[in-house]
Amino acid sequence: MRLSSVEVIPYALPFKRPYVTARGVLREREMVLLRVMDADGVEGLGEAVPLSLRGGTPLGQVVRELEEWAEDQAVEIEGLSAPARCAVAVARMDLLGRRAADQGLENDEAVPCNATLVVGEPEAVAADAEAWAADGFGTFKLKLGAESASTRPEEGLTRTRGSQDVGMVRAVRDALGPEVRIRVDANQAWDIETAKGRLGELEPYGIELAEQPVGTLEEMAELSAATSIPLAADESVASLAEAEEAAALGACAYTGIKLSKVGGPEEALRIADVLPAYITSALDGPVGIAAGAQTALSLAETGHPERPHLAHGLATQRLFAATIAAVECEVRDGMLHLPPGPGLGVEIDEEALQARRI
Repeated sequence: MRLSSVEVIPYALPFKRPYVTARGVLREREMVLLRVMDADGVEGLGEAVPLSLRGGTPLGQVVRELEEWAEDQAVEIEGLSAPARCAVAVARMDLLGRRAADQGLENDEAVPCNATLVVGEPEAVAADAEAWAADGFGTFKLKLGAESASTRPEEGLTRTRGSQDVGMVRAVRDALGPEVRIRVDANQAWDIETAKGRLGELEPYGIELAEQPVGTLEEMAELSAATSIPLAADESVASLAEAEEAAALGACAYTGIKLSKVGGPEEALRIADVLPAYITSALDGPVGIAAGAQTALSLAETGHPERPHLAHGLATQRLFAATIAAVECEVRDGMLHLPPGPGLGVEIDEEALQARRI
């Protein structure tokens, strides 16, 4: 399909509060909006989210790749970085969906989501969890393994990182009770012995899963044999080949999938054929979130015999202080509701986009 126009628009959305993980701190999320139009004037939207805290492809390179692709659309996208491939794949998907305008989603299309809790003092994290619970969330993802104010000995504060991690989990469990599901994510922060010890401390709190506690698939396999907590991959599974390796090693029970990490919805579904999966946000903007939600709905069609009813990590738009969308997904009652229009259903607020351009 030949496109009549392509726009590559880098922009940034600020967080309400700094987003703190074991990999660092973000105050805003930089990403790229890809807007394409065919000869009939039908528009498609895509989005690339460079994973800046993970050492991924920088924003400038993603922009250059998309601009070069815009100049020569015959170039195979397999040679692009994963975020750029994702943007092109999603824009094409949206365009095809908008062309088939009579196939728009129904108003009740929605996916269950987890709350995302960033690192902080246990009391503050528990209060944050209570606010999410009041809005209908029953699954809570806690970021662990990060430095915080209470772990800096140069300031005379001696609480260890480990006690901070366990304290956050304990505080959330105590605040919300035994029925809610708690998952933890260390973003590869632990070595194997630390992970064994830390997960042993967390086992009494009924952890649903631990996402990427260690760095490699081999370490994940060793850790899986040493803990009763199911492990989920994230950083270590970014392709079908890595999913197949993880399955062969018995490294994890599940994998979280970020579209910008794996290169788009098609690769995500191929991975989900191999490992039971849930879709997670790369702190996407409104286009990426809608694409993630549609992919989550498609997991029911994947070939893996186990299709767990796990909450997806797609409610992260609540973390932002701004948006570029006039119409986007809505988070209600612990569910992400997709727009009812054709394609992704997302409509851009042009003034807001101009204000957020970088």
